[in-house]
Amino acid sequence: MSRSWSPRPRRRYNPAPPRSLWRKLLDYGLTIILLGLLILLAARLDRFETRQAEGAAVIKDGDSLTLGTERIRMRGIDAPEHQQICRKDGADYPCGKMARQALVRLIAGNKVTCSGWQRDRYGRLLGDCKAGGKDLNRAQVEAGWAIAYGDFETEQATARAGKAGIWAGTFEEPQAWREGHHEGPAERRHGTLASLGDALREIFRFR
Repeated sequence: MSRSWSPRPRRRYNPAPPRSLWRKLLDYGLTIILLGLLILLAARLDRFETRQAEGAAVIKDGDSLTLGTERIRMRGIDAPEHQQICRKDGADYPCGKMARQALVRLIAGNKVTCSGWQRDRYGRLLGDCKAGGKDLNRAQVEAGWAIAYGDFETEQATARAGKAGIWAGTFEEPQAWREGHHEGPAERRHGTLASLGDALREIFRFR
């Protein structure tokens, strides 16, 4: 038994209609804008260069210090202000001064190295700091003498559960204390969104 076979009809190729003048101009414009952004980004890459400072530290409080001429604000943490008072066992105590003393003990006279690329509203370098092989930012939160401020949430949870440092009593968050004592506008947390915002500002900052 034989089967009949008929070839399939060939599809016709229909060429795409030519682009309109406006579409061509739009494509050219988008290309020029994209090239301009790439050139701008390449010209601003030096603004994202990691800066490093090291030397003997002059410690201001539990999260800020000076290395030579570079003022450092330790990134991702927030310690009680130097004049701040907290409460424990029904009595006030100088938690701000104790937070500073905790940082002094951590450094223990060793050379401090801090690195970062962002700066806060006071022009201080937001730094990750180390001394004697210790991560000072992390250690201050682990010891309970600073709270997480965009980083180190796990370390804070451990310190809080163990009632370490200021978690042994009650305290006002440092940011709220600053606002209540007219210390200026609130400082942004040092998390990922803040980093992205800083990057965009640096790219489009024309000075």
